[in-house]
This record gives sequence, C-alpha cells and structure tokens, in this order.
Amino acid sequence: MATPLDYHTIHAIFTRFHAAEPEPKGELEHVNAYTLLVAVALSAQATDVGVNKATRALFAAVDTPEKMLALGEEGLIAHIRTIGLYRNKAKNVMKLSRILVEEYGGTVPSSRAALQSLPGVGRKTANVVLNMWWGLPAQAVDTHIFRVGNRTRIAPGRTVDAVERAIEDNVPAEFQRHAHHWLILHGRYTCKARKPMCGTCLIRDLCPYEDKTE
Repeated sequence: MATPLDYHTIHAIFTRFHAAEPEPKGELEHVNAYTLLVAVALSAQATDVGVNKATRALFAAVDTPEKMLALGEEGLIAHIRTIGLYRNKAKNVMKLSRILVEEYGGTVPSSRAALQSLPGVGRKTANVVLNMWWGLPAQAVDTHIFRVGNRTRIAPGRTVDAVERAIEDNVPAEFQRHAHHWLILHGRYTCKARKPMCGTCLIRDLCPYEDKTE
C-alpha cells in the first residue's frame, strides 16, 4: 500500500481547493432532506445529470414521503425510467418512504445507523445526506474519490472503507466538512480516470502521480 502524503502537503492541497472553491456543493438537485435522500439513492450507478433530469419534475410535485406514497410505485417509475435499475430503485424508495412515515413521523433521521437501516441506503448514501444536509464531516467515497485518494496519495486504500478512514485520518480537521466534495469535483472534472488533465491541474506540483499527462 502506498504511503500517504505528509501533513503539510495535504494541507497545502486543500488550501488550494478551498481558495478555488470555498463552499463546494453537491450536484444533485433537491429541495429538502427527503428529496436529497431519494436523489442520492437513485444516483447509484447513474450520473447526477441523469438523476437531475428525471427528478426535476418529480420533486416539484413530490417532496415528502407521504406524497411519494400517494404517487405510488408506478407513478414514480413514470418519472425515473430513464435511470438505470429504476424498478428496483422505485421499490426501495417506496419502502423507505413508508418506514419514514410509520417510524420517523415523515422526517429523515440524522443518524448514520438509522439512515443505513432504510432500504437502498448504504453507507455512502447516508454519508452524503449527513454531509450535505446536516453539515457533518462525513466522507462519502465514490469512484472519483477512490481514484483521487489513491492517485494523489491523499488517502490511499484498497477498499472504499479504507479510503474513507484515510480521509478522516489524513485531511486536516478544518477541511473535513468539504473534503469529499472537493475530491469528487476534482475527480470528475480534472483528475479523470482515463485522461487526467494534469496540464491544468491545481495541485500538479504537489501530486506524486507518475503518469502525468501534459
């Protein structure tokens, strides 16, 4: 396993990320905690752009679990059929909506354990909701963060959980809240999987990646 970068280099990297984008935002559109939860659950193996296209009209009409139950599974499918695995996702959204109504009074819980107990909600989804809605320093590791964490050695790890722990261990506390958004955006737009844009990279001189592109 690669050795993580030293503290001072990681601090310098996140100082640059912060200077470039002080308040990075997630790209999934939502109007409240419930629609954020649904959007993140729908985004598994799908793009944020695709989810936003499907949910824009949906969330304009359906923004509570009660309204989702009234819409029904087939009504939800009509909105999200352009999203991969839409039938299974629709079943999970209906199940989690019923649980929210029956066990949580229609509100989204702010506990990771409670969130992960909902159908179709894994640790990554729970962490996104905790971070984006409640502002907690939860690190939702997706393929972008996994790649950037290992490629830059900010947070090397063989598994998603290992990279999550490495971010928590290696990134200075002052940058923890927005760390996962900076890393996602960096991986999505600059440190791409096949052709990283090293020539215009903000942290090129601090990154140890050997196969840099021009």
